[in-house]
Amino acid sequence: MKILIVGYGKMGRLIDQLATEQGFEVVGRVNRERNEWNRADVAIDFSTAEALIANFGQYAERKLHVVIGTTGWSEHESRLRTEAEHAGLGVVAAPNFSIGVNLFQMVVAEAARLLQAQPQYGAWIYEAHHAAKRDAPSGTALMLRNTMTQAGFNRAIDVSFTRAGSISGIHTVGFDSPSDTIELTHTAKDRKAFAQGALLAANWVAGKTGWYSMRDVLKQ
Repeated sequence: MKILIVGYGKMGRLIDQLATEQGFEVVGRVNRERNEWNRADVAIDFSTAEALIANFGQYAERKLHVVIGTTGWSEHESRLRTEAEHAGLGVVAAPNFSIGVNLFQMVVAEAARLLQAQPQYGAWIYEAHHAAKRDAPSGTALMLRNTMTQAGFNRAIDVSFTRAGSISGIHTVGFDSPSDTIELTHTAKDRKAFAQGALLAANWVAGKTGWYSMRDVLKQ
């Protein structure tokens, strides 16, 4: 499979490395210094929200399926979905491509469903990332909050965050009552989990049309 890497920061370079090891062919790299829009089967975009908005027309024009790991563009999602539908694209968009995080999301959904029936429990989400991470709270934290709400948890969910050092990523979902506390935590050890998930999604979406999440990929 031929892939195009859009955004060539730490994640882009790691995807480049792992893609070659796993038998993908990287045919182009796009960032401020490179403009290698070569013909590919799937693009993997870990650029910025601004770059994604600017580049999405290229995906539509080239009918290039895309895996989107960039966050901070949710206000534009409706328009991008419409463009993708008109172009017949396959899109996998997720705030976090770690296989573990997405399985963690499913566990959180079930916990929220069960604890909704217990009004004595309040809920919170806490996340910590490296100092250079731009969005706060993280897209993953917002995804977890939406997951809990969709699972039926209709009480307030407090969300807080820390940006410090080089923390790869910690997400804790907690439920607290006067008598006890339940905490579910996912800790990322390195960035490889995100890159591996993105490559899995790229392989999965090739030849498909529609707008998907990482949960769709894992339920294959």
